[in-house]
Amino acid sequence: MIERLIILDNVDPVSFYGVNNCNIQLIRNLFPKLRMAARGQIIKVIGEEAETAAFEKKIKELEEYCTKYNKLSEDTILDIVRGNQPQQLKHDDVIIYGVNGKPIQGRTPNQQLLVKTFAQNDLTFALGPAGTGKTYVAIALAVRALKNREVRKIILSRPAVEAGEKLGFLPGDMKDKIDPYLQPLYDALEDMIPAVKLKEYMETNVIQIAPLAFMRGRTLNDAVIVLDEAQNTTTHQIKMFLTRLGMNAKMIITGDTSQIDLPRSVRSGLIQALHVLDGVPGIGKVEFGKKDIVRHHLVQLIVEAYQRFDDEEKLHHNQE
Repeated sequence: MIERLIILDNVDPVSFYGVNNCNIQLIRNLFPKLRMAARGQIIKVIGEEAETAAFEKKIKELEEYCTKYNKLSEDTILDIVRGNQPQQLKHDDVIIYGVNGKPIQGRTPNQQLLVKTFAQNDLTFALGPAGTGKTYVAIALAVRALKNREVRKIILSRPAVEAGEKLGFLPGDMKDKIDPYLQPLYDALEDMIPAVKLKEYMETNVIQIAPLAFMRGRTLNDAVIVLDEAQNTTTHQIKMFLTRLGMNAKMIITGDTSQIDLPRSVRSGLIQALHVLDGVPGIGKVEFGKKDIVRHHLVQLIVEAYQRFDDEEKLHHNQE
């Protein structure tokens, strides 16, 4: 009799073990000659060497499936343990499978173009109005790179600029003060990574979410770096951020030049960067339009109405 320790190093234990440990109970029933105990990310198994080796092989196959699809059903466990090919989830243009196996994919031609542009360039600009999925797809691409072990960490950042209102004094420590600005990034991550695994990534700094000011002086290697709401950066801020790009790193800059919340006297760094970097090799750009909006159908109508209003205002101003 020997004892083996099997470490689940790249999967969410909750997804793997199932509700009320139903999956591990099924696995235990399928290997009646072995004694096993599972706690956290470690499964301990005791039995004959050949049987424990076969058990470890099956556990690793189950882990690989669960890591990819973020779910593990009873049918899948039975198929893999019995040596059958599990039914593959087939979706075109899937970037990753999110929480509970939800497929996250490019839903519009420009979202799919962003996926391709990211693959071909180390720096990508994703521009367009609210609701087009720029940030969501960018974060999905970062999570995919992390799951595939192409990078060791994800850095997500935003400039801490209020959208037309003053939040005033916020209580709490530094994290409490900046979290309201960064909540959209948390929302996307919670869709893509199970809660226990996300908490682990955050605590170990595998995923870092920080305001733009915290980027100064850093060199970001082996990472996917996403700068959201870049239209609210100053010219100095975006230059500082762009020059943080390190070895084996990729950067995605998202922004909407029609929603600049900076004071009127301050020039948007995003607009300047697009002009300065135009034509530089290794830099890609994807421009989203109103047809890419994937929120409530009213969002597209709202964007179009404000666009007409802005055009009329500019025309009236030019006539004066």
